[in-house]
Amino acid sequence: MGTWGTGPFDSDLAADFVDELEGLTHQQVIDVLERAFQRVTDSAERLDGGDGAEAIAAGALVASTLPDSPIVIDPDDGPRPPLPALPASLRASARLALDRVLRDGSERVAGWVDRTDADQWHQEVRQILQALETPTDH
Repeated sequence: MGTWGTGPFDSDLAADFVDELEGLTHQQVIDVLERAFQRVTDSAERLDGGDGAEAIAAGALVASTLPDSPIVIDPDDGPRPPLPALPASLRASARLALDRVLRDGSERVAGWVDRTDADQWHQEVRQILQALETPTDH
């Protein structure tokens, strides 16, 4: 597994996940995103780093489709064509999964060697979580 940065798409696993979305129907994309979140929320005490990477990428994709979202996906990182609006239920699933990815016991949390990179990664995941909040969550 290669990781070259702290962003949601800065790993081979995340890039492969996005590639899986190519050519799928809208419903199939929704199903793939939901499964990515479900694998994380259903995980045992130790969360696999690959599942975490996919959930973060999926969460960023969901957040990017929201009106006025601060999460903007570089066209080189996202699926082609860009995703249309997604069901609100994915927001809640994404938030639960990303909360789980940030907890102790997650390989994504423990895998950072450099403290600065770890802090940057945490900040980026928290930004995605904030974008996924509904106005009534504030």
